[in-house]
Amino acid sequence: MNDPKPGFIGKSVERREDYRFLSGQGQYTDDIAQANQTYAFFLRSPHAHAKIKKIDTAAAAKAPGVLGVFTGKDVAAVGGLPCGWLIKNIDGTPMKEPKHPIIAESKVQHVGDQVALVIAQSLHQAKDAANLIVVDYEVLPAVVDTATAAKSKTTIHEGAPNNICYTWGHGDKAGVDAAFAKAAHVTTLEFVNNRLVPNAIEPRAANAFYNRADESYTLHVTSQNPHVERLLMTAFVLRLPEHKVRVIAPDVGGGFGSKIYLYAEETALVWASKKIGRPIKWTAERSESFVTDAHGRDHVTKAELALDKDGKFLALRVHTTANMGAYLSTFASCIPTILYATLLAGQYNTPVIYAEVTAVFTNTVPVDAYRGAGRPEATYVVERIVETAAREMKIDPAELRRRNFIKTFPYATPVGLTYDTGDYDATLRRAIEIADVKGYGARKEASTKKGMLRGMGYACYIEACGIAPSNVAGALGARAGLYEAGEVRVHPTGKVTIFTGSHSHGQGHETTFAQVVADKLGIALEDVDIQHGDTGKILFGMGTYGSRSLSVGGTAIVKAVDKVIAKGKKIAAHLLEASDSDIEFKNGEFRVAGTDRKKAFAEVALTAYVPHNYPLDKLEPGLNENAFYDPTNFTYPAGSYICEVEIDPATGKVVVDRFTACDDFGNVINPMIVEGQVHGGLAQGIGQALTEGCQYNSDGQLVTGSFMDYALPRADDLPHFMVETAKGTPCTHNPLGVKGCGEAGAIGSPAAVMNAVTDALWPMGIKDVPMPLSPFTVWKTIKAAKK
Repeated sequence: MNDPKPGFIGKSVERREDYRFLSGQGQYTDDIAQANQTYAFFLRSPHAHAKIKKIDTAAAAKAPGVLGVFTGKDVAAVGGLPCGWLIKNIDGTPMKEPKHPIIAESKVQHVGDQVALVIAQSLHQAKDAANLIVVDYEVLPAVVDTATAAKSKTTIHEGAPNNICYTWGHGDKAGVDAAFAKAAHVTTLEFVNNRLVPNAIEPRAANAFYNRADESYTLHVTSQNPHVERLLMTAFVLRLPEHKVRVIAPDVGGGFGSKIYLYAEETALVWASKKIGRPIKWTAERSESFVTDAHGRDHVTKAELALDKDGKFLALRVHTTANMGAYLSTFASCIPTILYATLLAGQYNTPVIYAEVTAVFTNTVPVDAYRGAGRPEATYVVERIVETAAREMKIDPAELRRRNFIKTFPYATPVGLTYDTGDYDATLRRAIEIADVKGYGARKEASTKKGMLRGMGYACYIEACGIAPSNVAGALGARAGLYEAGEVRVHPTGKVTIFTGSHSHGQGHETTFAQVVADKLGIALEDVDIQHGDTGKILFGMGTYGSRSLSVGGTAIVKAVDKVIAKGKKIAAHLLEASDSDIEFKNGEFRVAGTDRKKAFAEVALTAYVPHNYPLDKLEPGLNENAFYDPTNFTYPAGSYICEVEIDPATGKVVVDRFTACDDFGNVINPMIVEGQVHGGLAQGIGQALTEGCQYNSDGQLVTGSFMDYALPRADDLPHFMVETAKGTPCTHNPLGVKGCGEAGAIGSPAAVMNAVTDALWPMGIKDVPMPLSPFTVWKTIKAAKK
């Protein structure tokens, strides 16, 4: 690259891992083939809610190639899948946490619940045998609807009356009530944040092997956090010695949160691998993914915003009913609480806020974190009601936001977070410039002449990334720490291997982490190798989610690099016959300050491993360091999005004509990768707004169970994005100054699209349209408004 700036941070280095992906040389879990490999197939419930009266597996057990058939009775003594976050009710009592068996025992709770595991010499034999299993079900009424689940006469889990998992409150209820009593204007809005199916390109897969020689287990699995998977599986479910279980997550083809969790399938395979004494492979079919991968969103919300006569925010009151699905998934309980209500301040100085969340069980697939995880839901609440208030009060939406932006940092919100840096007004100004808001009137007039409706909508999001620190998370109910680990292994030749607990499933860790290390050590990028995803190699790690990779995982690596440099200075001081305090390190050289006496990094590394001239009385040989990093705060990326849509009132078709995203991610390591992450997030967020929607019928059948019915966004659904990373306000509490970028696009875009659509439809008296904005839904809404 012809760039006069030294180092690698801030440069658009091409992703090193892409060659193997583009050339078909990646290795995914389904590519793993063990000696004596066997194959698993799960028989799944066709009913959403039913008692299992009897299972006859005799014919299946005798079928050709079958090595084992297991049902809920066989695993009854095994623990249930744990939920990793304890939420308390308003009265201080704990949430309801019913058992989540790895194979259904006496009842099935959703379509797709596994009722039997068949293992055979081939996948076809396992499928054929599963068809011979006879299950006698007593079908029960299904609870499906989020809004009415708590009023249903049907109870899903004993011990969870009214199907309520918890009712949780956060904020100042009395203060909010008082503020509303004196408000000059109150905006009220009710809406649904639609359920989504993650649909990563690579389906979930697992391959488990038990080694009788040393009583160890090895699990290859599509996971975003293999160490957490191992911890939960061994400590809470199978009660196995953790050091006897190795979890390897090789190349993973996307996750978006759906591969964070401990699932029943891989747990059952690990358990069964000892029973049959051979490795077992399972790879989900796409239809299985729809009914077994944890879903996202599914909120029903009423929001109220109180303002004074000048449009200053006085208070925000929110009540949300959140669908947990049939069981509590690994992090499900914290998504609509800790990661949602704490972000309801948005970018605004709202003096008091109160949120109440009722989490309900239904006979649907469990719901958990999906790209953004609570932050998109919070942004949708805040930005939809702010935009609606602006229209009701006849104040320009950008101006209303400016009047209420937080101006001074650090800023403690009324819902428990402290934003360290930001410049929201500057980001919005730049977004308005890029979007050519001045030219909007002419574009709207041109649309009108064509018989089209045109609207423009804003969304100014903020998110909390990194999920930290551990002591605060623990006080809020987390059952694990939220730190990260990194190890720097310098080889005798000066080449470096980095071991990180963060896991890459599309984020580009092998490039960006190498950029950071090469920059700090002043060595070539190709001299840095990144290793991740293997509990047998990596010290420990909490994985990748919540845009934590660089801010937490990267910082752990930087801390370990700093230790390497500190030891290197002592070695160099000995070689150069100088004091440690006189040694400087820059651009890959240890130099005696104020002189030309120096030693290259590689020379010092070789000395550490060939210690012929070495201060053995003061230092151990070798140059290998590790570090743990537990953040002191979240990081707070923020941005302003502006969307323009054109609507055909005759058909209801919505076209996103222009979309501008201006984000403040703090310092940026690789601008090209950041832009790609934003593009991907925007596609998912716009997909939620326009095309994606998970629908169940009243019997609990998933009617959007394939790509024939569940519409992922296509290229022609998306415009040419105008994306810019603003001159950032660096994070103040990590040494890289980074904030995170992986979820931003999905957080801000649904509200921007909906605000643009309702802007176009506002003259008809339309305040809200249910997502996804299918042509029929929009046409029906317009038709109803004209009556």
